Amino acid sequence: MADVAALAGVSSQTVSRVSNSAPNVESSTRQRVLDAMSELGYRPNSAARALKTGRFRSIGVIMFTLSTLGNMRTLDAIVTAASGAGYTITLMPVAHPTEGEVAGAFSRLQEEAVDGVIIVIEAHMLDRAEVIIPVGLPVVIIDSDARDPYVVVDTDQEQGTRLATQHLLDLGHRCIVHVSGPDTSFSATRREAAWAATMRDAGVDPQPVLKGDWTTASGYRHGLELARRDDVTAVVAANDQMALGVMHALHESGRSIPRDVSVIGFDDTEESGSFWPPLTTVHQNFTEIGRRSMDVLLELLDGRAPSRDRIVPTHLVVRKSTAAPRR
Repeated sequence: MADVAALAGVSSQTVSRVSNSAPNVESSTRQRVLDAMSELGYRPNSAARALKTGRFRSIGVIMFTLSTLGNMRTLDAIVTAASGAGYTITLMPVAHPTEGEVAGAFSRLQEEAVDGVIIVIEAHMLDRAEVIIPVGLPVVIIDSDARDPYVVVDTDQEQGTRLATQHLLDLGHRCIVHVSGPDTSFSATRREAAWAATMRDAGVDPQPVLKGDWTTASGYRHGLELARRDDVTAVVAANDQMALGVMHALHESGRSIPRDVSVIGFDDTEESGSFWPPLTTVHQNFTEIGRRSMDVLLELLDGRAPSRDRIVPTHLVVRKSTAAPRR
């Protein structure tokens, strides 16, 4: 650092400010220091900086799967936001959503010396006493029913499902079946509860729920069952993949969409507009979820109270898979 300061004709303190991207350095001086760094091959020592500041500029991310669209988009947004804030990401995949696996992931991340952790989780577990999050480690949780003291960022699951169900009710449908996600999923149970509540609010008894597992195959299996029922006029699927499976089975069984059965999904995947017919679905802003979770974690790292607005709203994208029921 002294060599850089001498070559640039500045103080070591100015070199330190440039190294730490401090704003209080004139642009011409900053460029002179950067040129000197380049000429001398100088690189700031991140380990020494961490010892001095107590910050490692690293964020841990715990995820149970990388195979879902939502998780991949959310992770991409977290990485982008972290990079923009000068942080690196340490990804810690967890094979099974159990308390022991989560505790082990935290232990490994502490060994990696991260400043905070973001957990992308679907299972009902973080409200249990067995999961112990290390004291003093800032944590933000995505997609969970965890209670205080955990900070949760999530899509407004209830709003999205109510919009979808109400859309069908407004079209005149009364026999609306819900193809749900697995019981272990927080999102699935919230969407199922919102669908049932919206039906009851309209004075309609909810139909029995058909349990899926997020896959097209489970949607197809239930779609074959629905195709044999003349009373069903509409389906609310808990994600677009299961909606696609339902539509495949209905087409294969000779049932017209939406003339015989209307179908709604949840997610608004890039392909949903190319389904046959284009799928009416609930749009989730996964990019905003990832960005907002990183913003909240940075607030915690700075010792600030996290912003209250941590639920990201949804909106309904109406396409051609829904219409009024046939008389």
